[in-house]
Amino acid sequence: MRRMFRPMIQSNLIRSCSRVTHPIDRTVPSLMFRQYYSTEVEPQLSPDLIKIMDQRLSAIEHRNAILQRLINQPEYSQEEFSRANKELRKLRDSIELINSLRAIQKEINELKTLVSESADDKDMLDMAVSELDEAVEEEKRLQTLLLKSLLPKDEADERDCILEVRAGTGGEEASLFAMDIFRMYERYSQKKGWKFDIVDITESDMKGYKEASAAICGASVYGKLKFESGIHRVQRIPITEKSGRIHTSAVSVAILPQADEVDVQLRNEDLRIDTYRSGGCGGQHANTTNSAVRIIHHPTGIMVSIQDERSQHMNKAKALKVLCAKLYEIERLRLQSSRSKLRSEQIGSGDRSGRIRTYNFPQGRVTDHRVGITHHAIEDMMEGENLDTFIDALLLRQEMDAIASFSSTS
Repeated sequence: MRRMFRPMIQSNLIRSCSRVTHPIDRTVPSLMFRQYYSTEVEPQLSPDLIKIMDQRLSAIEHRNAILQRLINQPEYSQEEFSRANKELRKLRDSIELINSLRAIQKEINELKTLVSESADDKDMLDMAVSELDEAVEEEKRLQTLLLKSLLPKDEADERDCILEVRAGTGGEEASLFAMDIFRMYERYSQKKGWKFDIVDITESDMKGYKEASAAICGASVYGKLKFESGIHRVQRIPITEKSGRIHTSAVSVAILPQADEVDVQLRNEDLRIDTYRSGGCGGQHANTTNSAVRIIHHPTGIMVSIQDERSQHMNKAKALKVLCAKLYEIERLRLQSSRSKLRSEQIGSGDRSGRIRTYNFPQGRVTDHRVGITHHAIEDMMEGENLDTFIDALLLRQEMDAIASFSSTS
């Protein structure tokens, strides 16, 4: 009976798990990340942490049961039905994982019983022990996935973003490096299959970028790039340097989540909109109409100027998009400051106040100072390659900080 029963259980279990694990994104560091980030930071599922998590899972199961009953009650209004259905959709992935976890835990109990009853049958014992080991590993994997699903999430992570790059200290060399950084993100976006739309570029005398901005659209773009905000420092010999001395310059990078219309309400009386002739290099770039747009938001003093497009209406639309992103970020950070911080001080909050990365061209290396990772192929990095080396490390460290907070506050 046991020999016939075991394959049936295992077959059912495999089918159950396959339905769940296929669509789930298992946040696993890339091989390049493992190569450069040697510290083991996978979640440690201590008994206390598992106990806390089980309490949360039971609450999710209870809430799911209540909602299932609610949507089957004809006396509830359409609004209540829609609200319950929306919440059920949010719980769906967690419930599928929980069902798989319960199934594997039942399987483990049956295998433990089989092991205890097979002391006199070596073949059966070996098979049961082997399958028990596999089942325990699967239980840990499902628990890890569930733990990650329970961690607090930033609603903005799923949004598109606005990229802003500004030259800092270093004069023309800083402007040239700002151009290099801007193009690095453009190439990285292309490799990711994201849409990269240039919003505005202000060139320096040597055709570097004093300021440059772009709208990047794709799946969870802001969540992927949010920790790129900060001061990026470069050490190299500028093309203007005659004696071969190494100069240090810096640019600031800001990653802002794009705002929806419902996120920011702009009142006409709060805006001052000016139009003027855009600058250019002559020839086909000469502009004889007032197509450039400058918008000032009086309550905050924020000013956005766009002259990239020939159409005044297109420049105005771009300027409003950037302004909304800035206002949304201000409100988002205000709300975050009133909550418990989940990010490590080592990572920082993603603002522009601190030096986060150094690009040393003579030594051919790039170092991220928040996680202590150094990458030794700087030319590849500037082509948009291997940027995930840093991004994966920062996101994984953020996740571990969230797990620590989850344990301490539950």
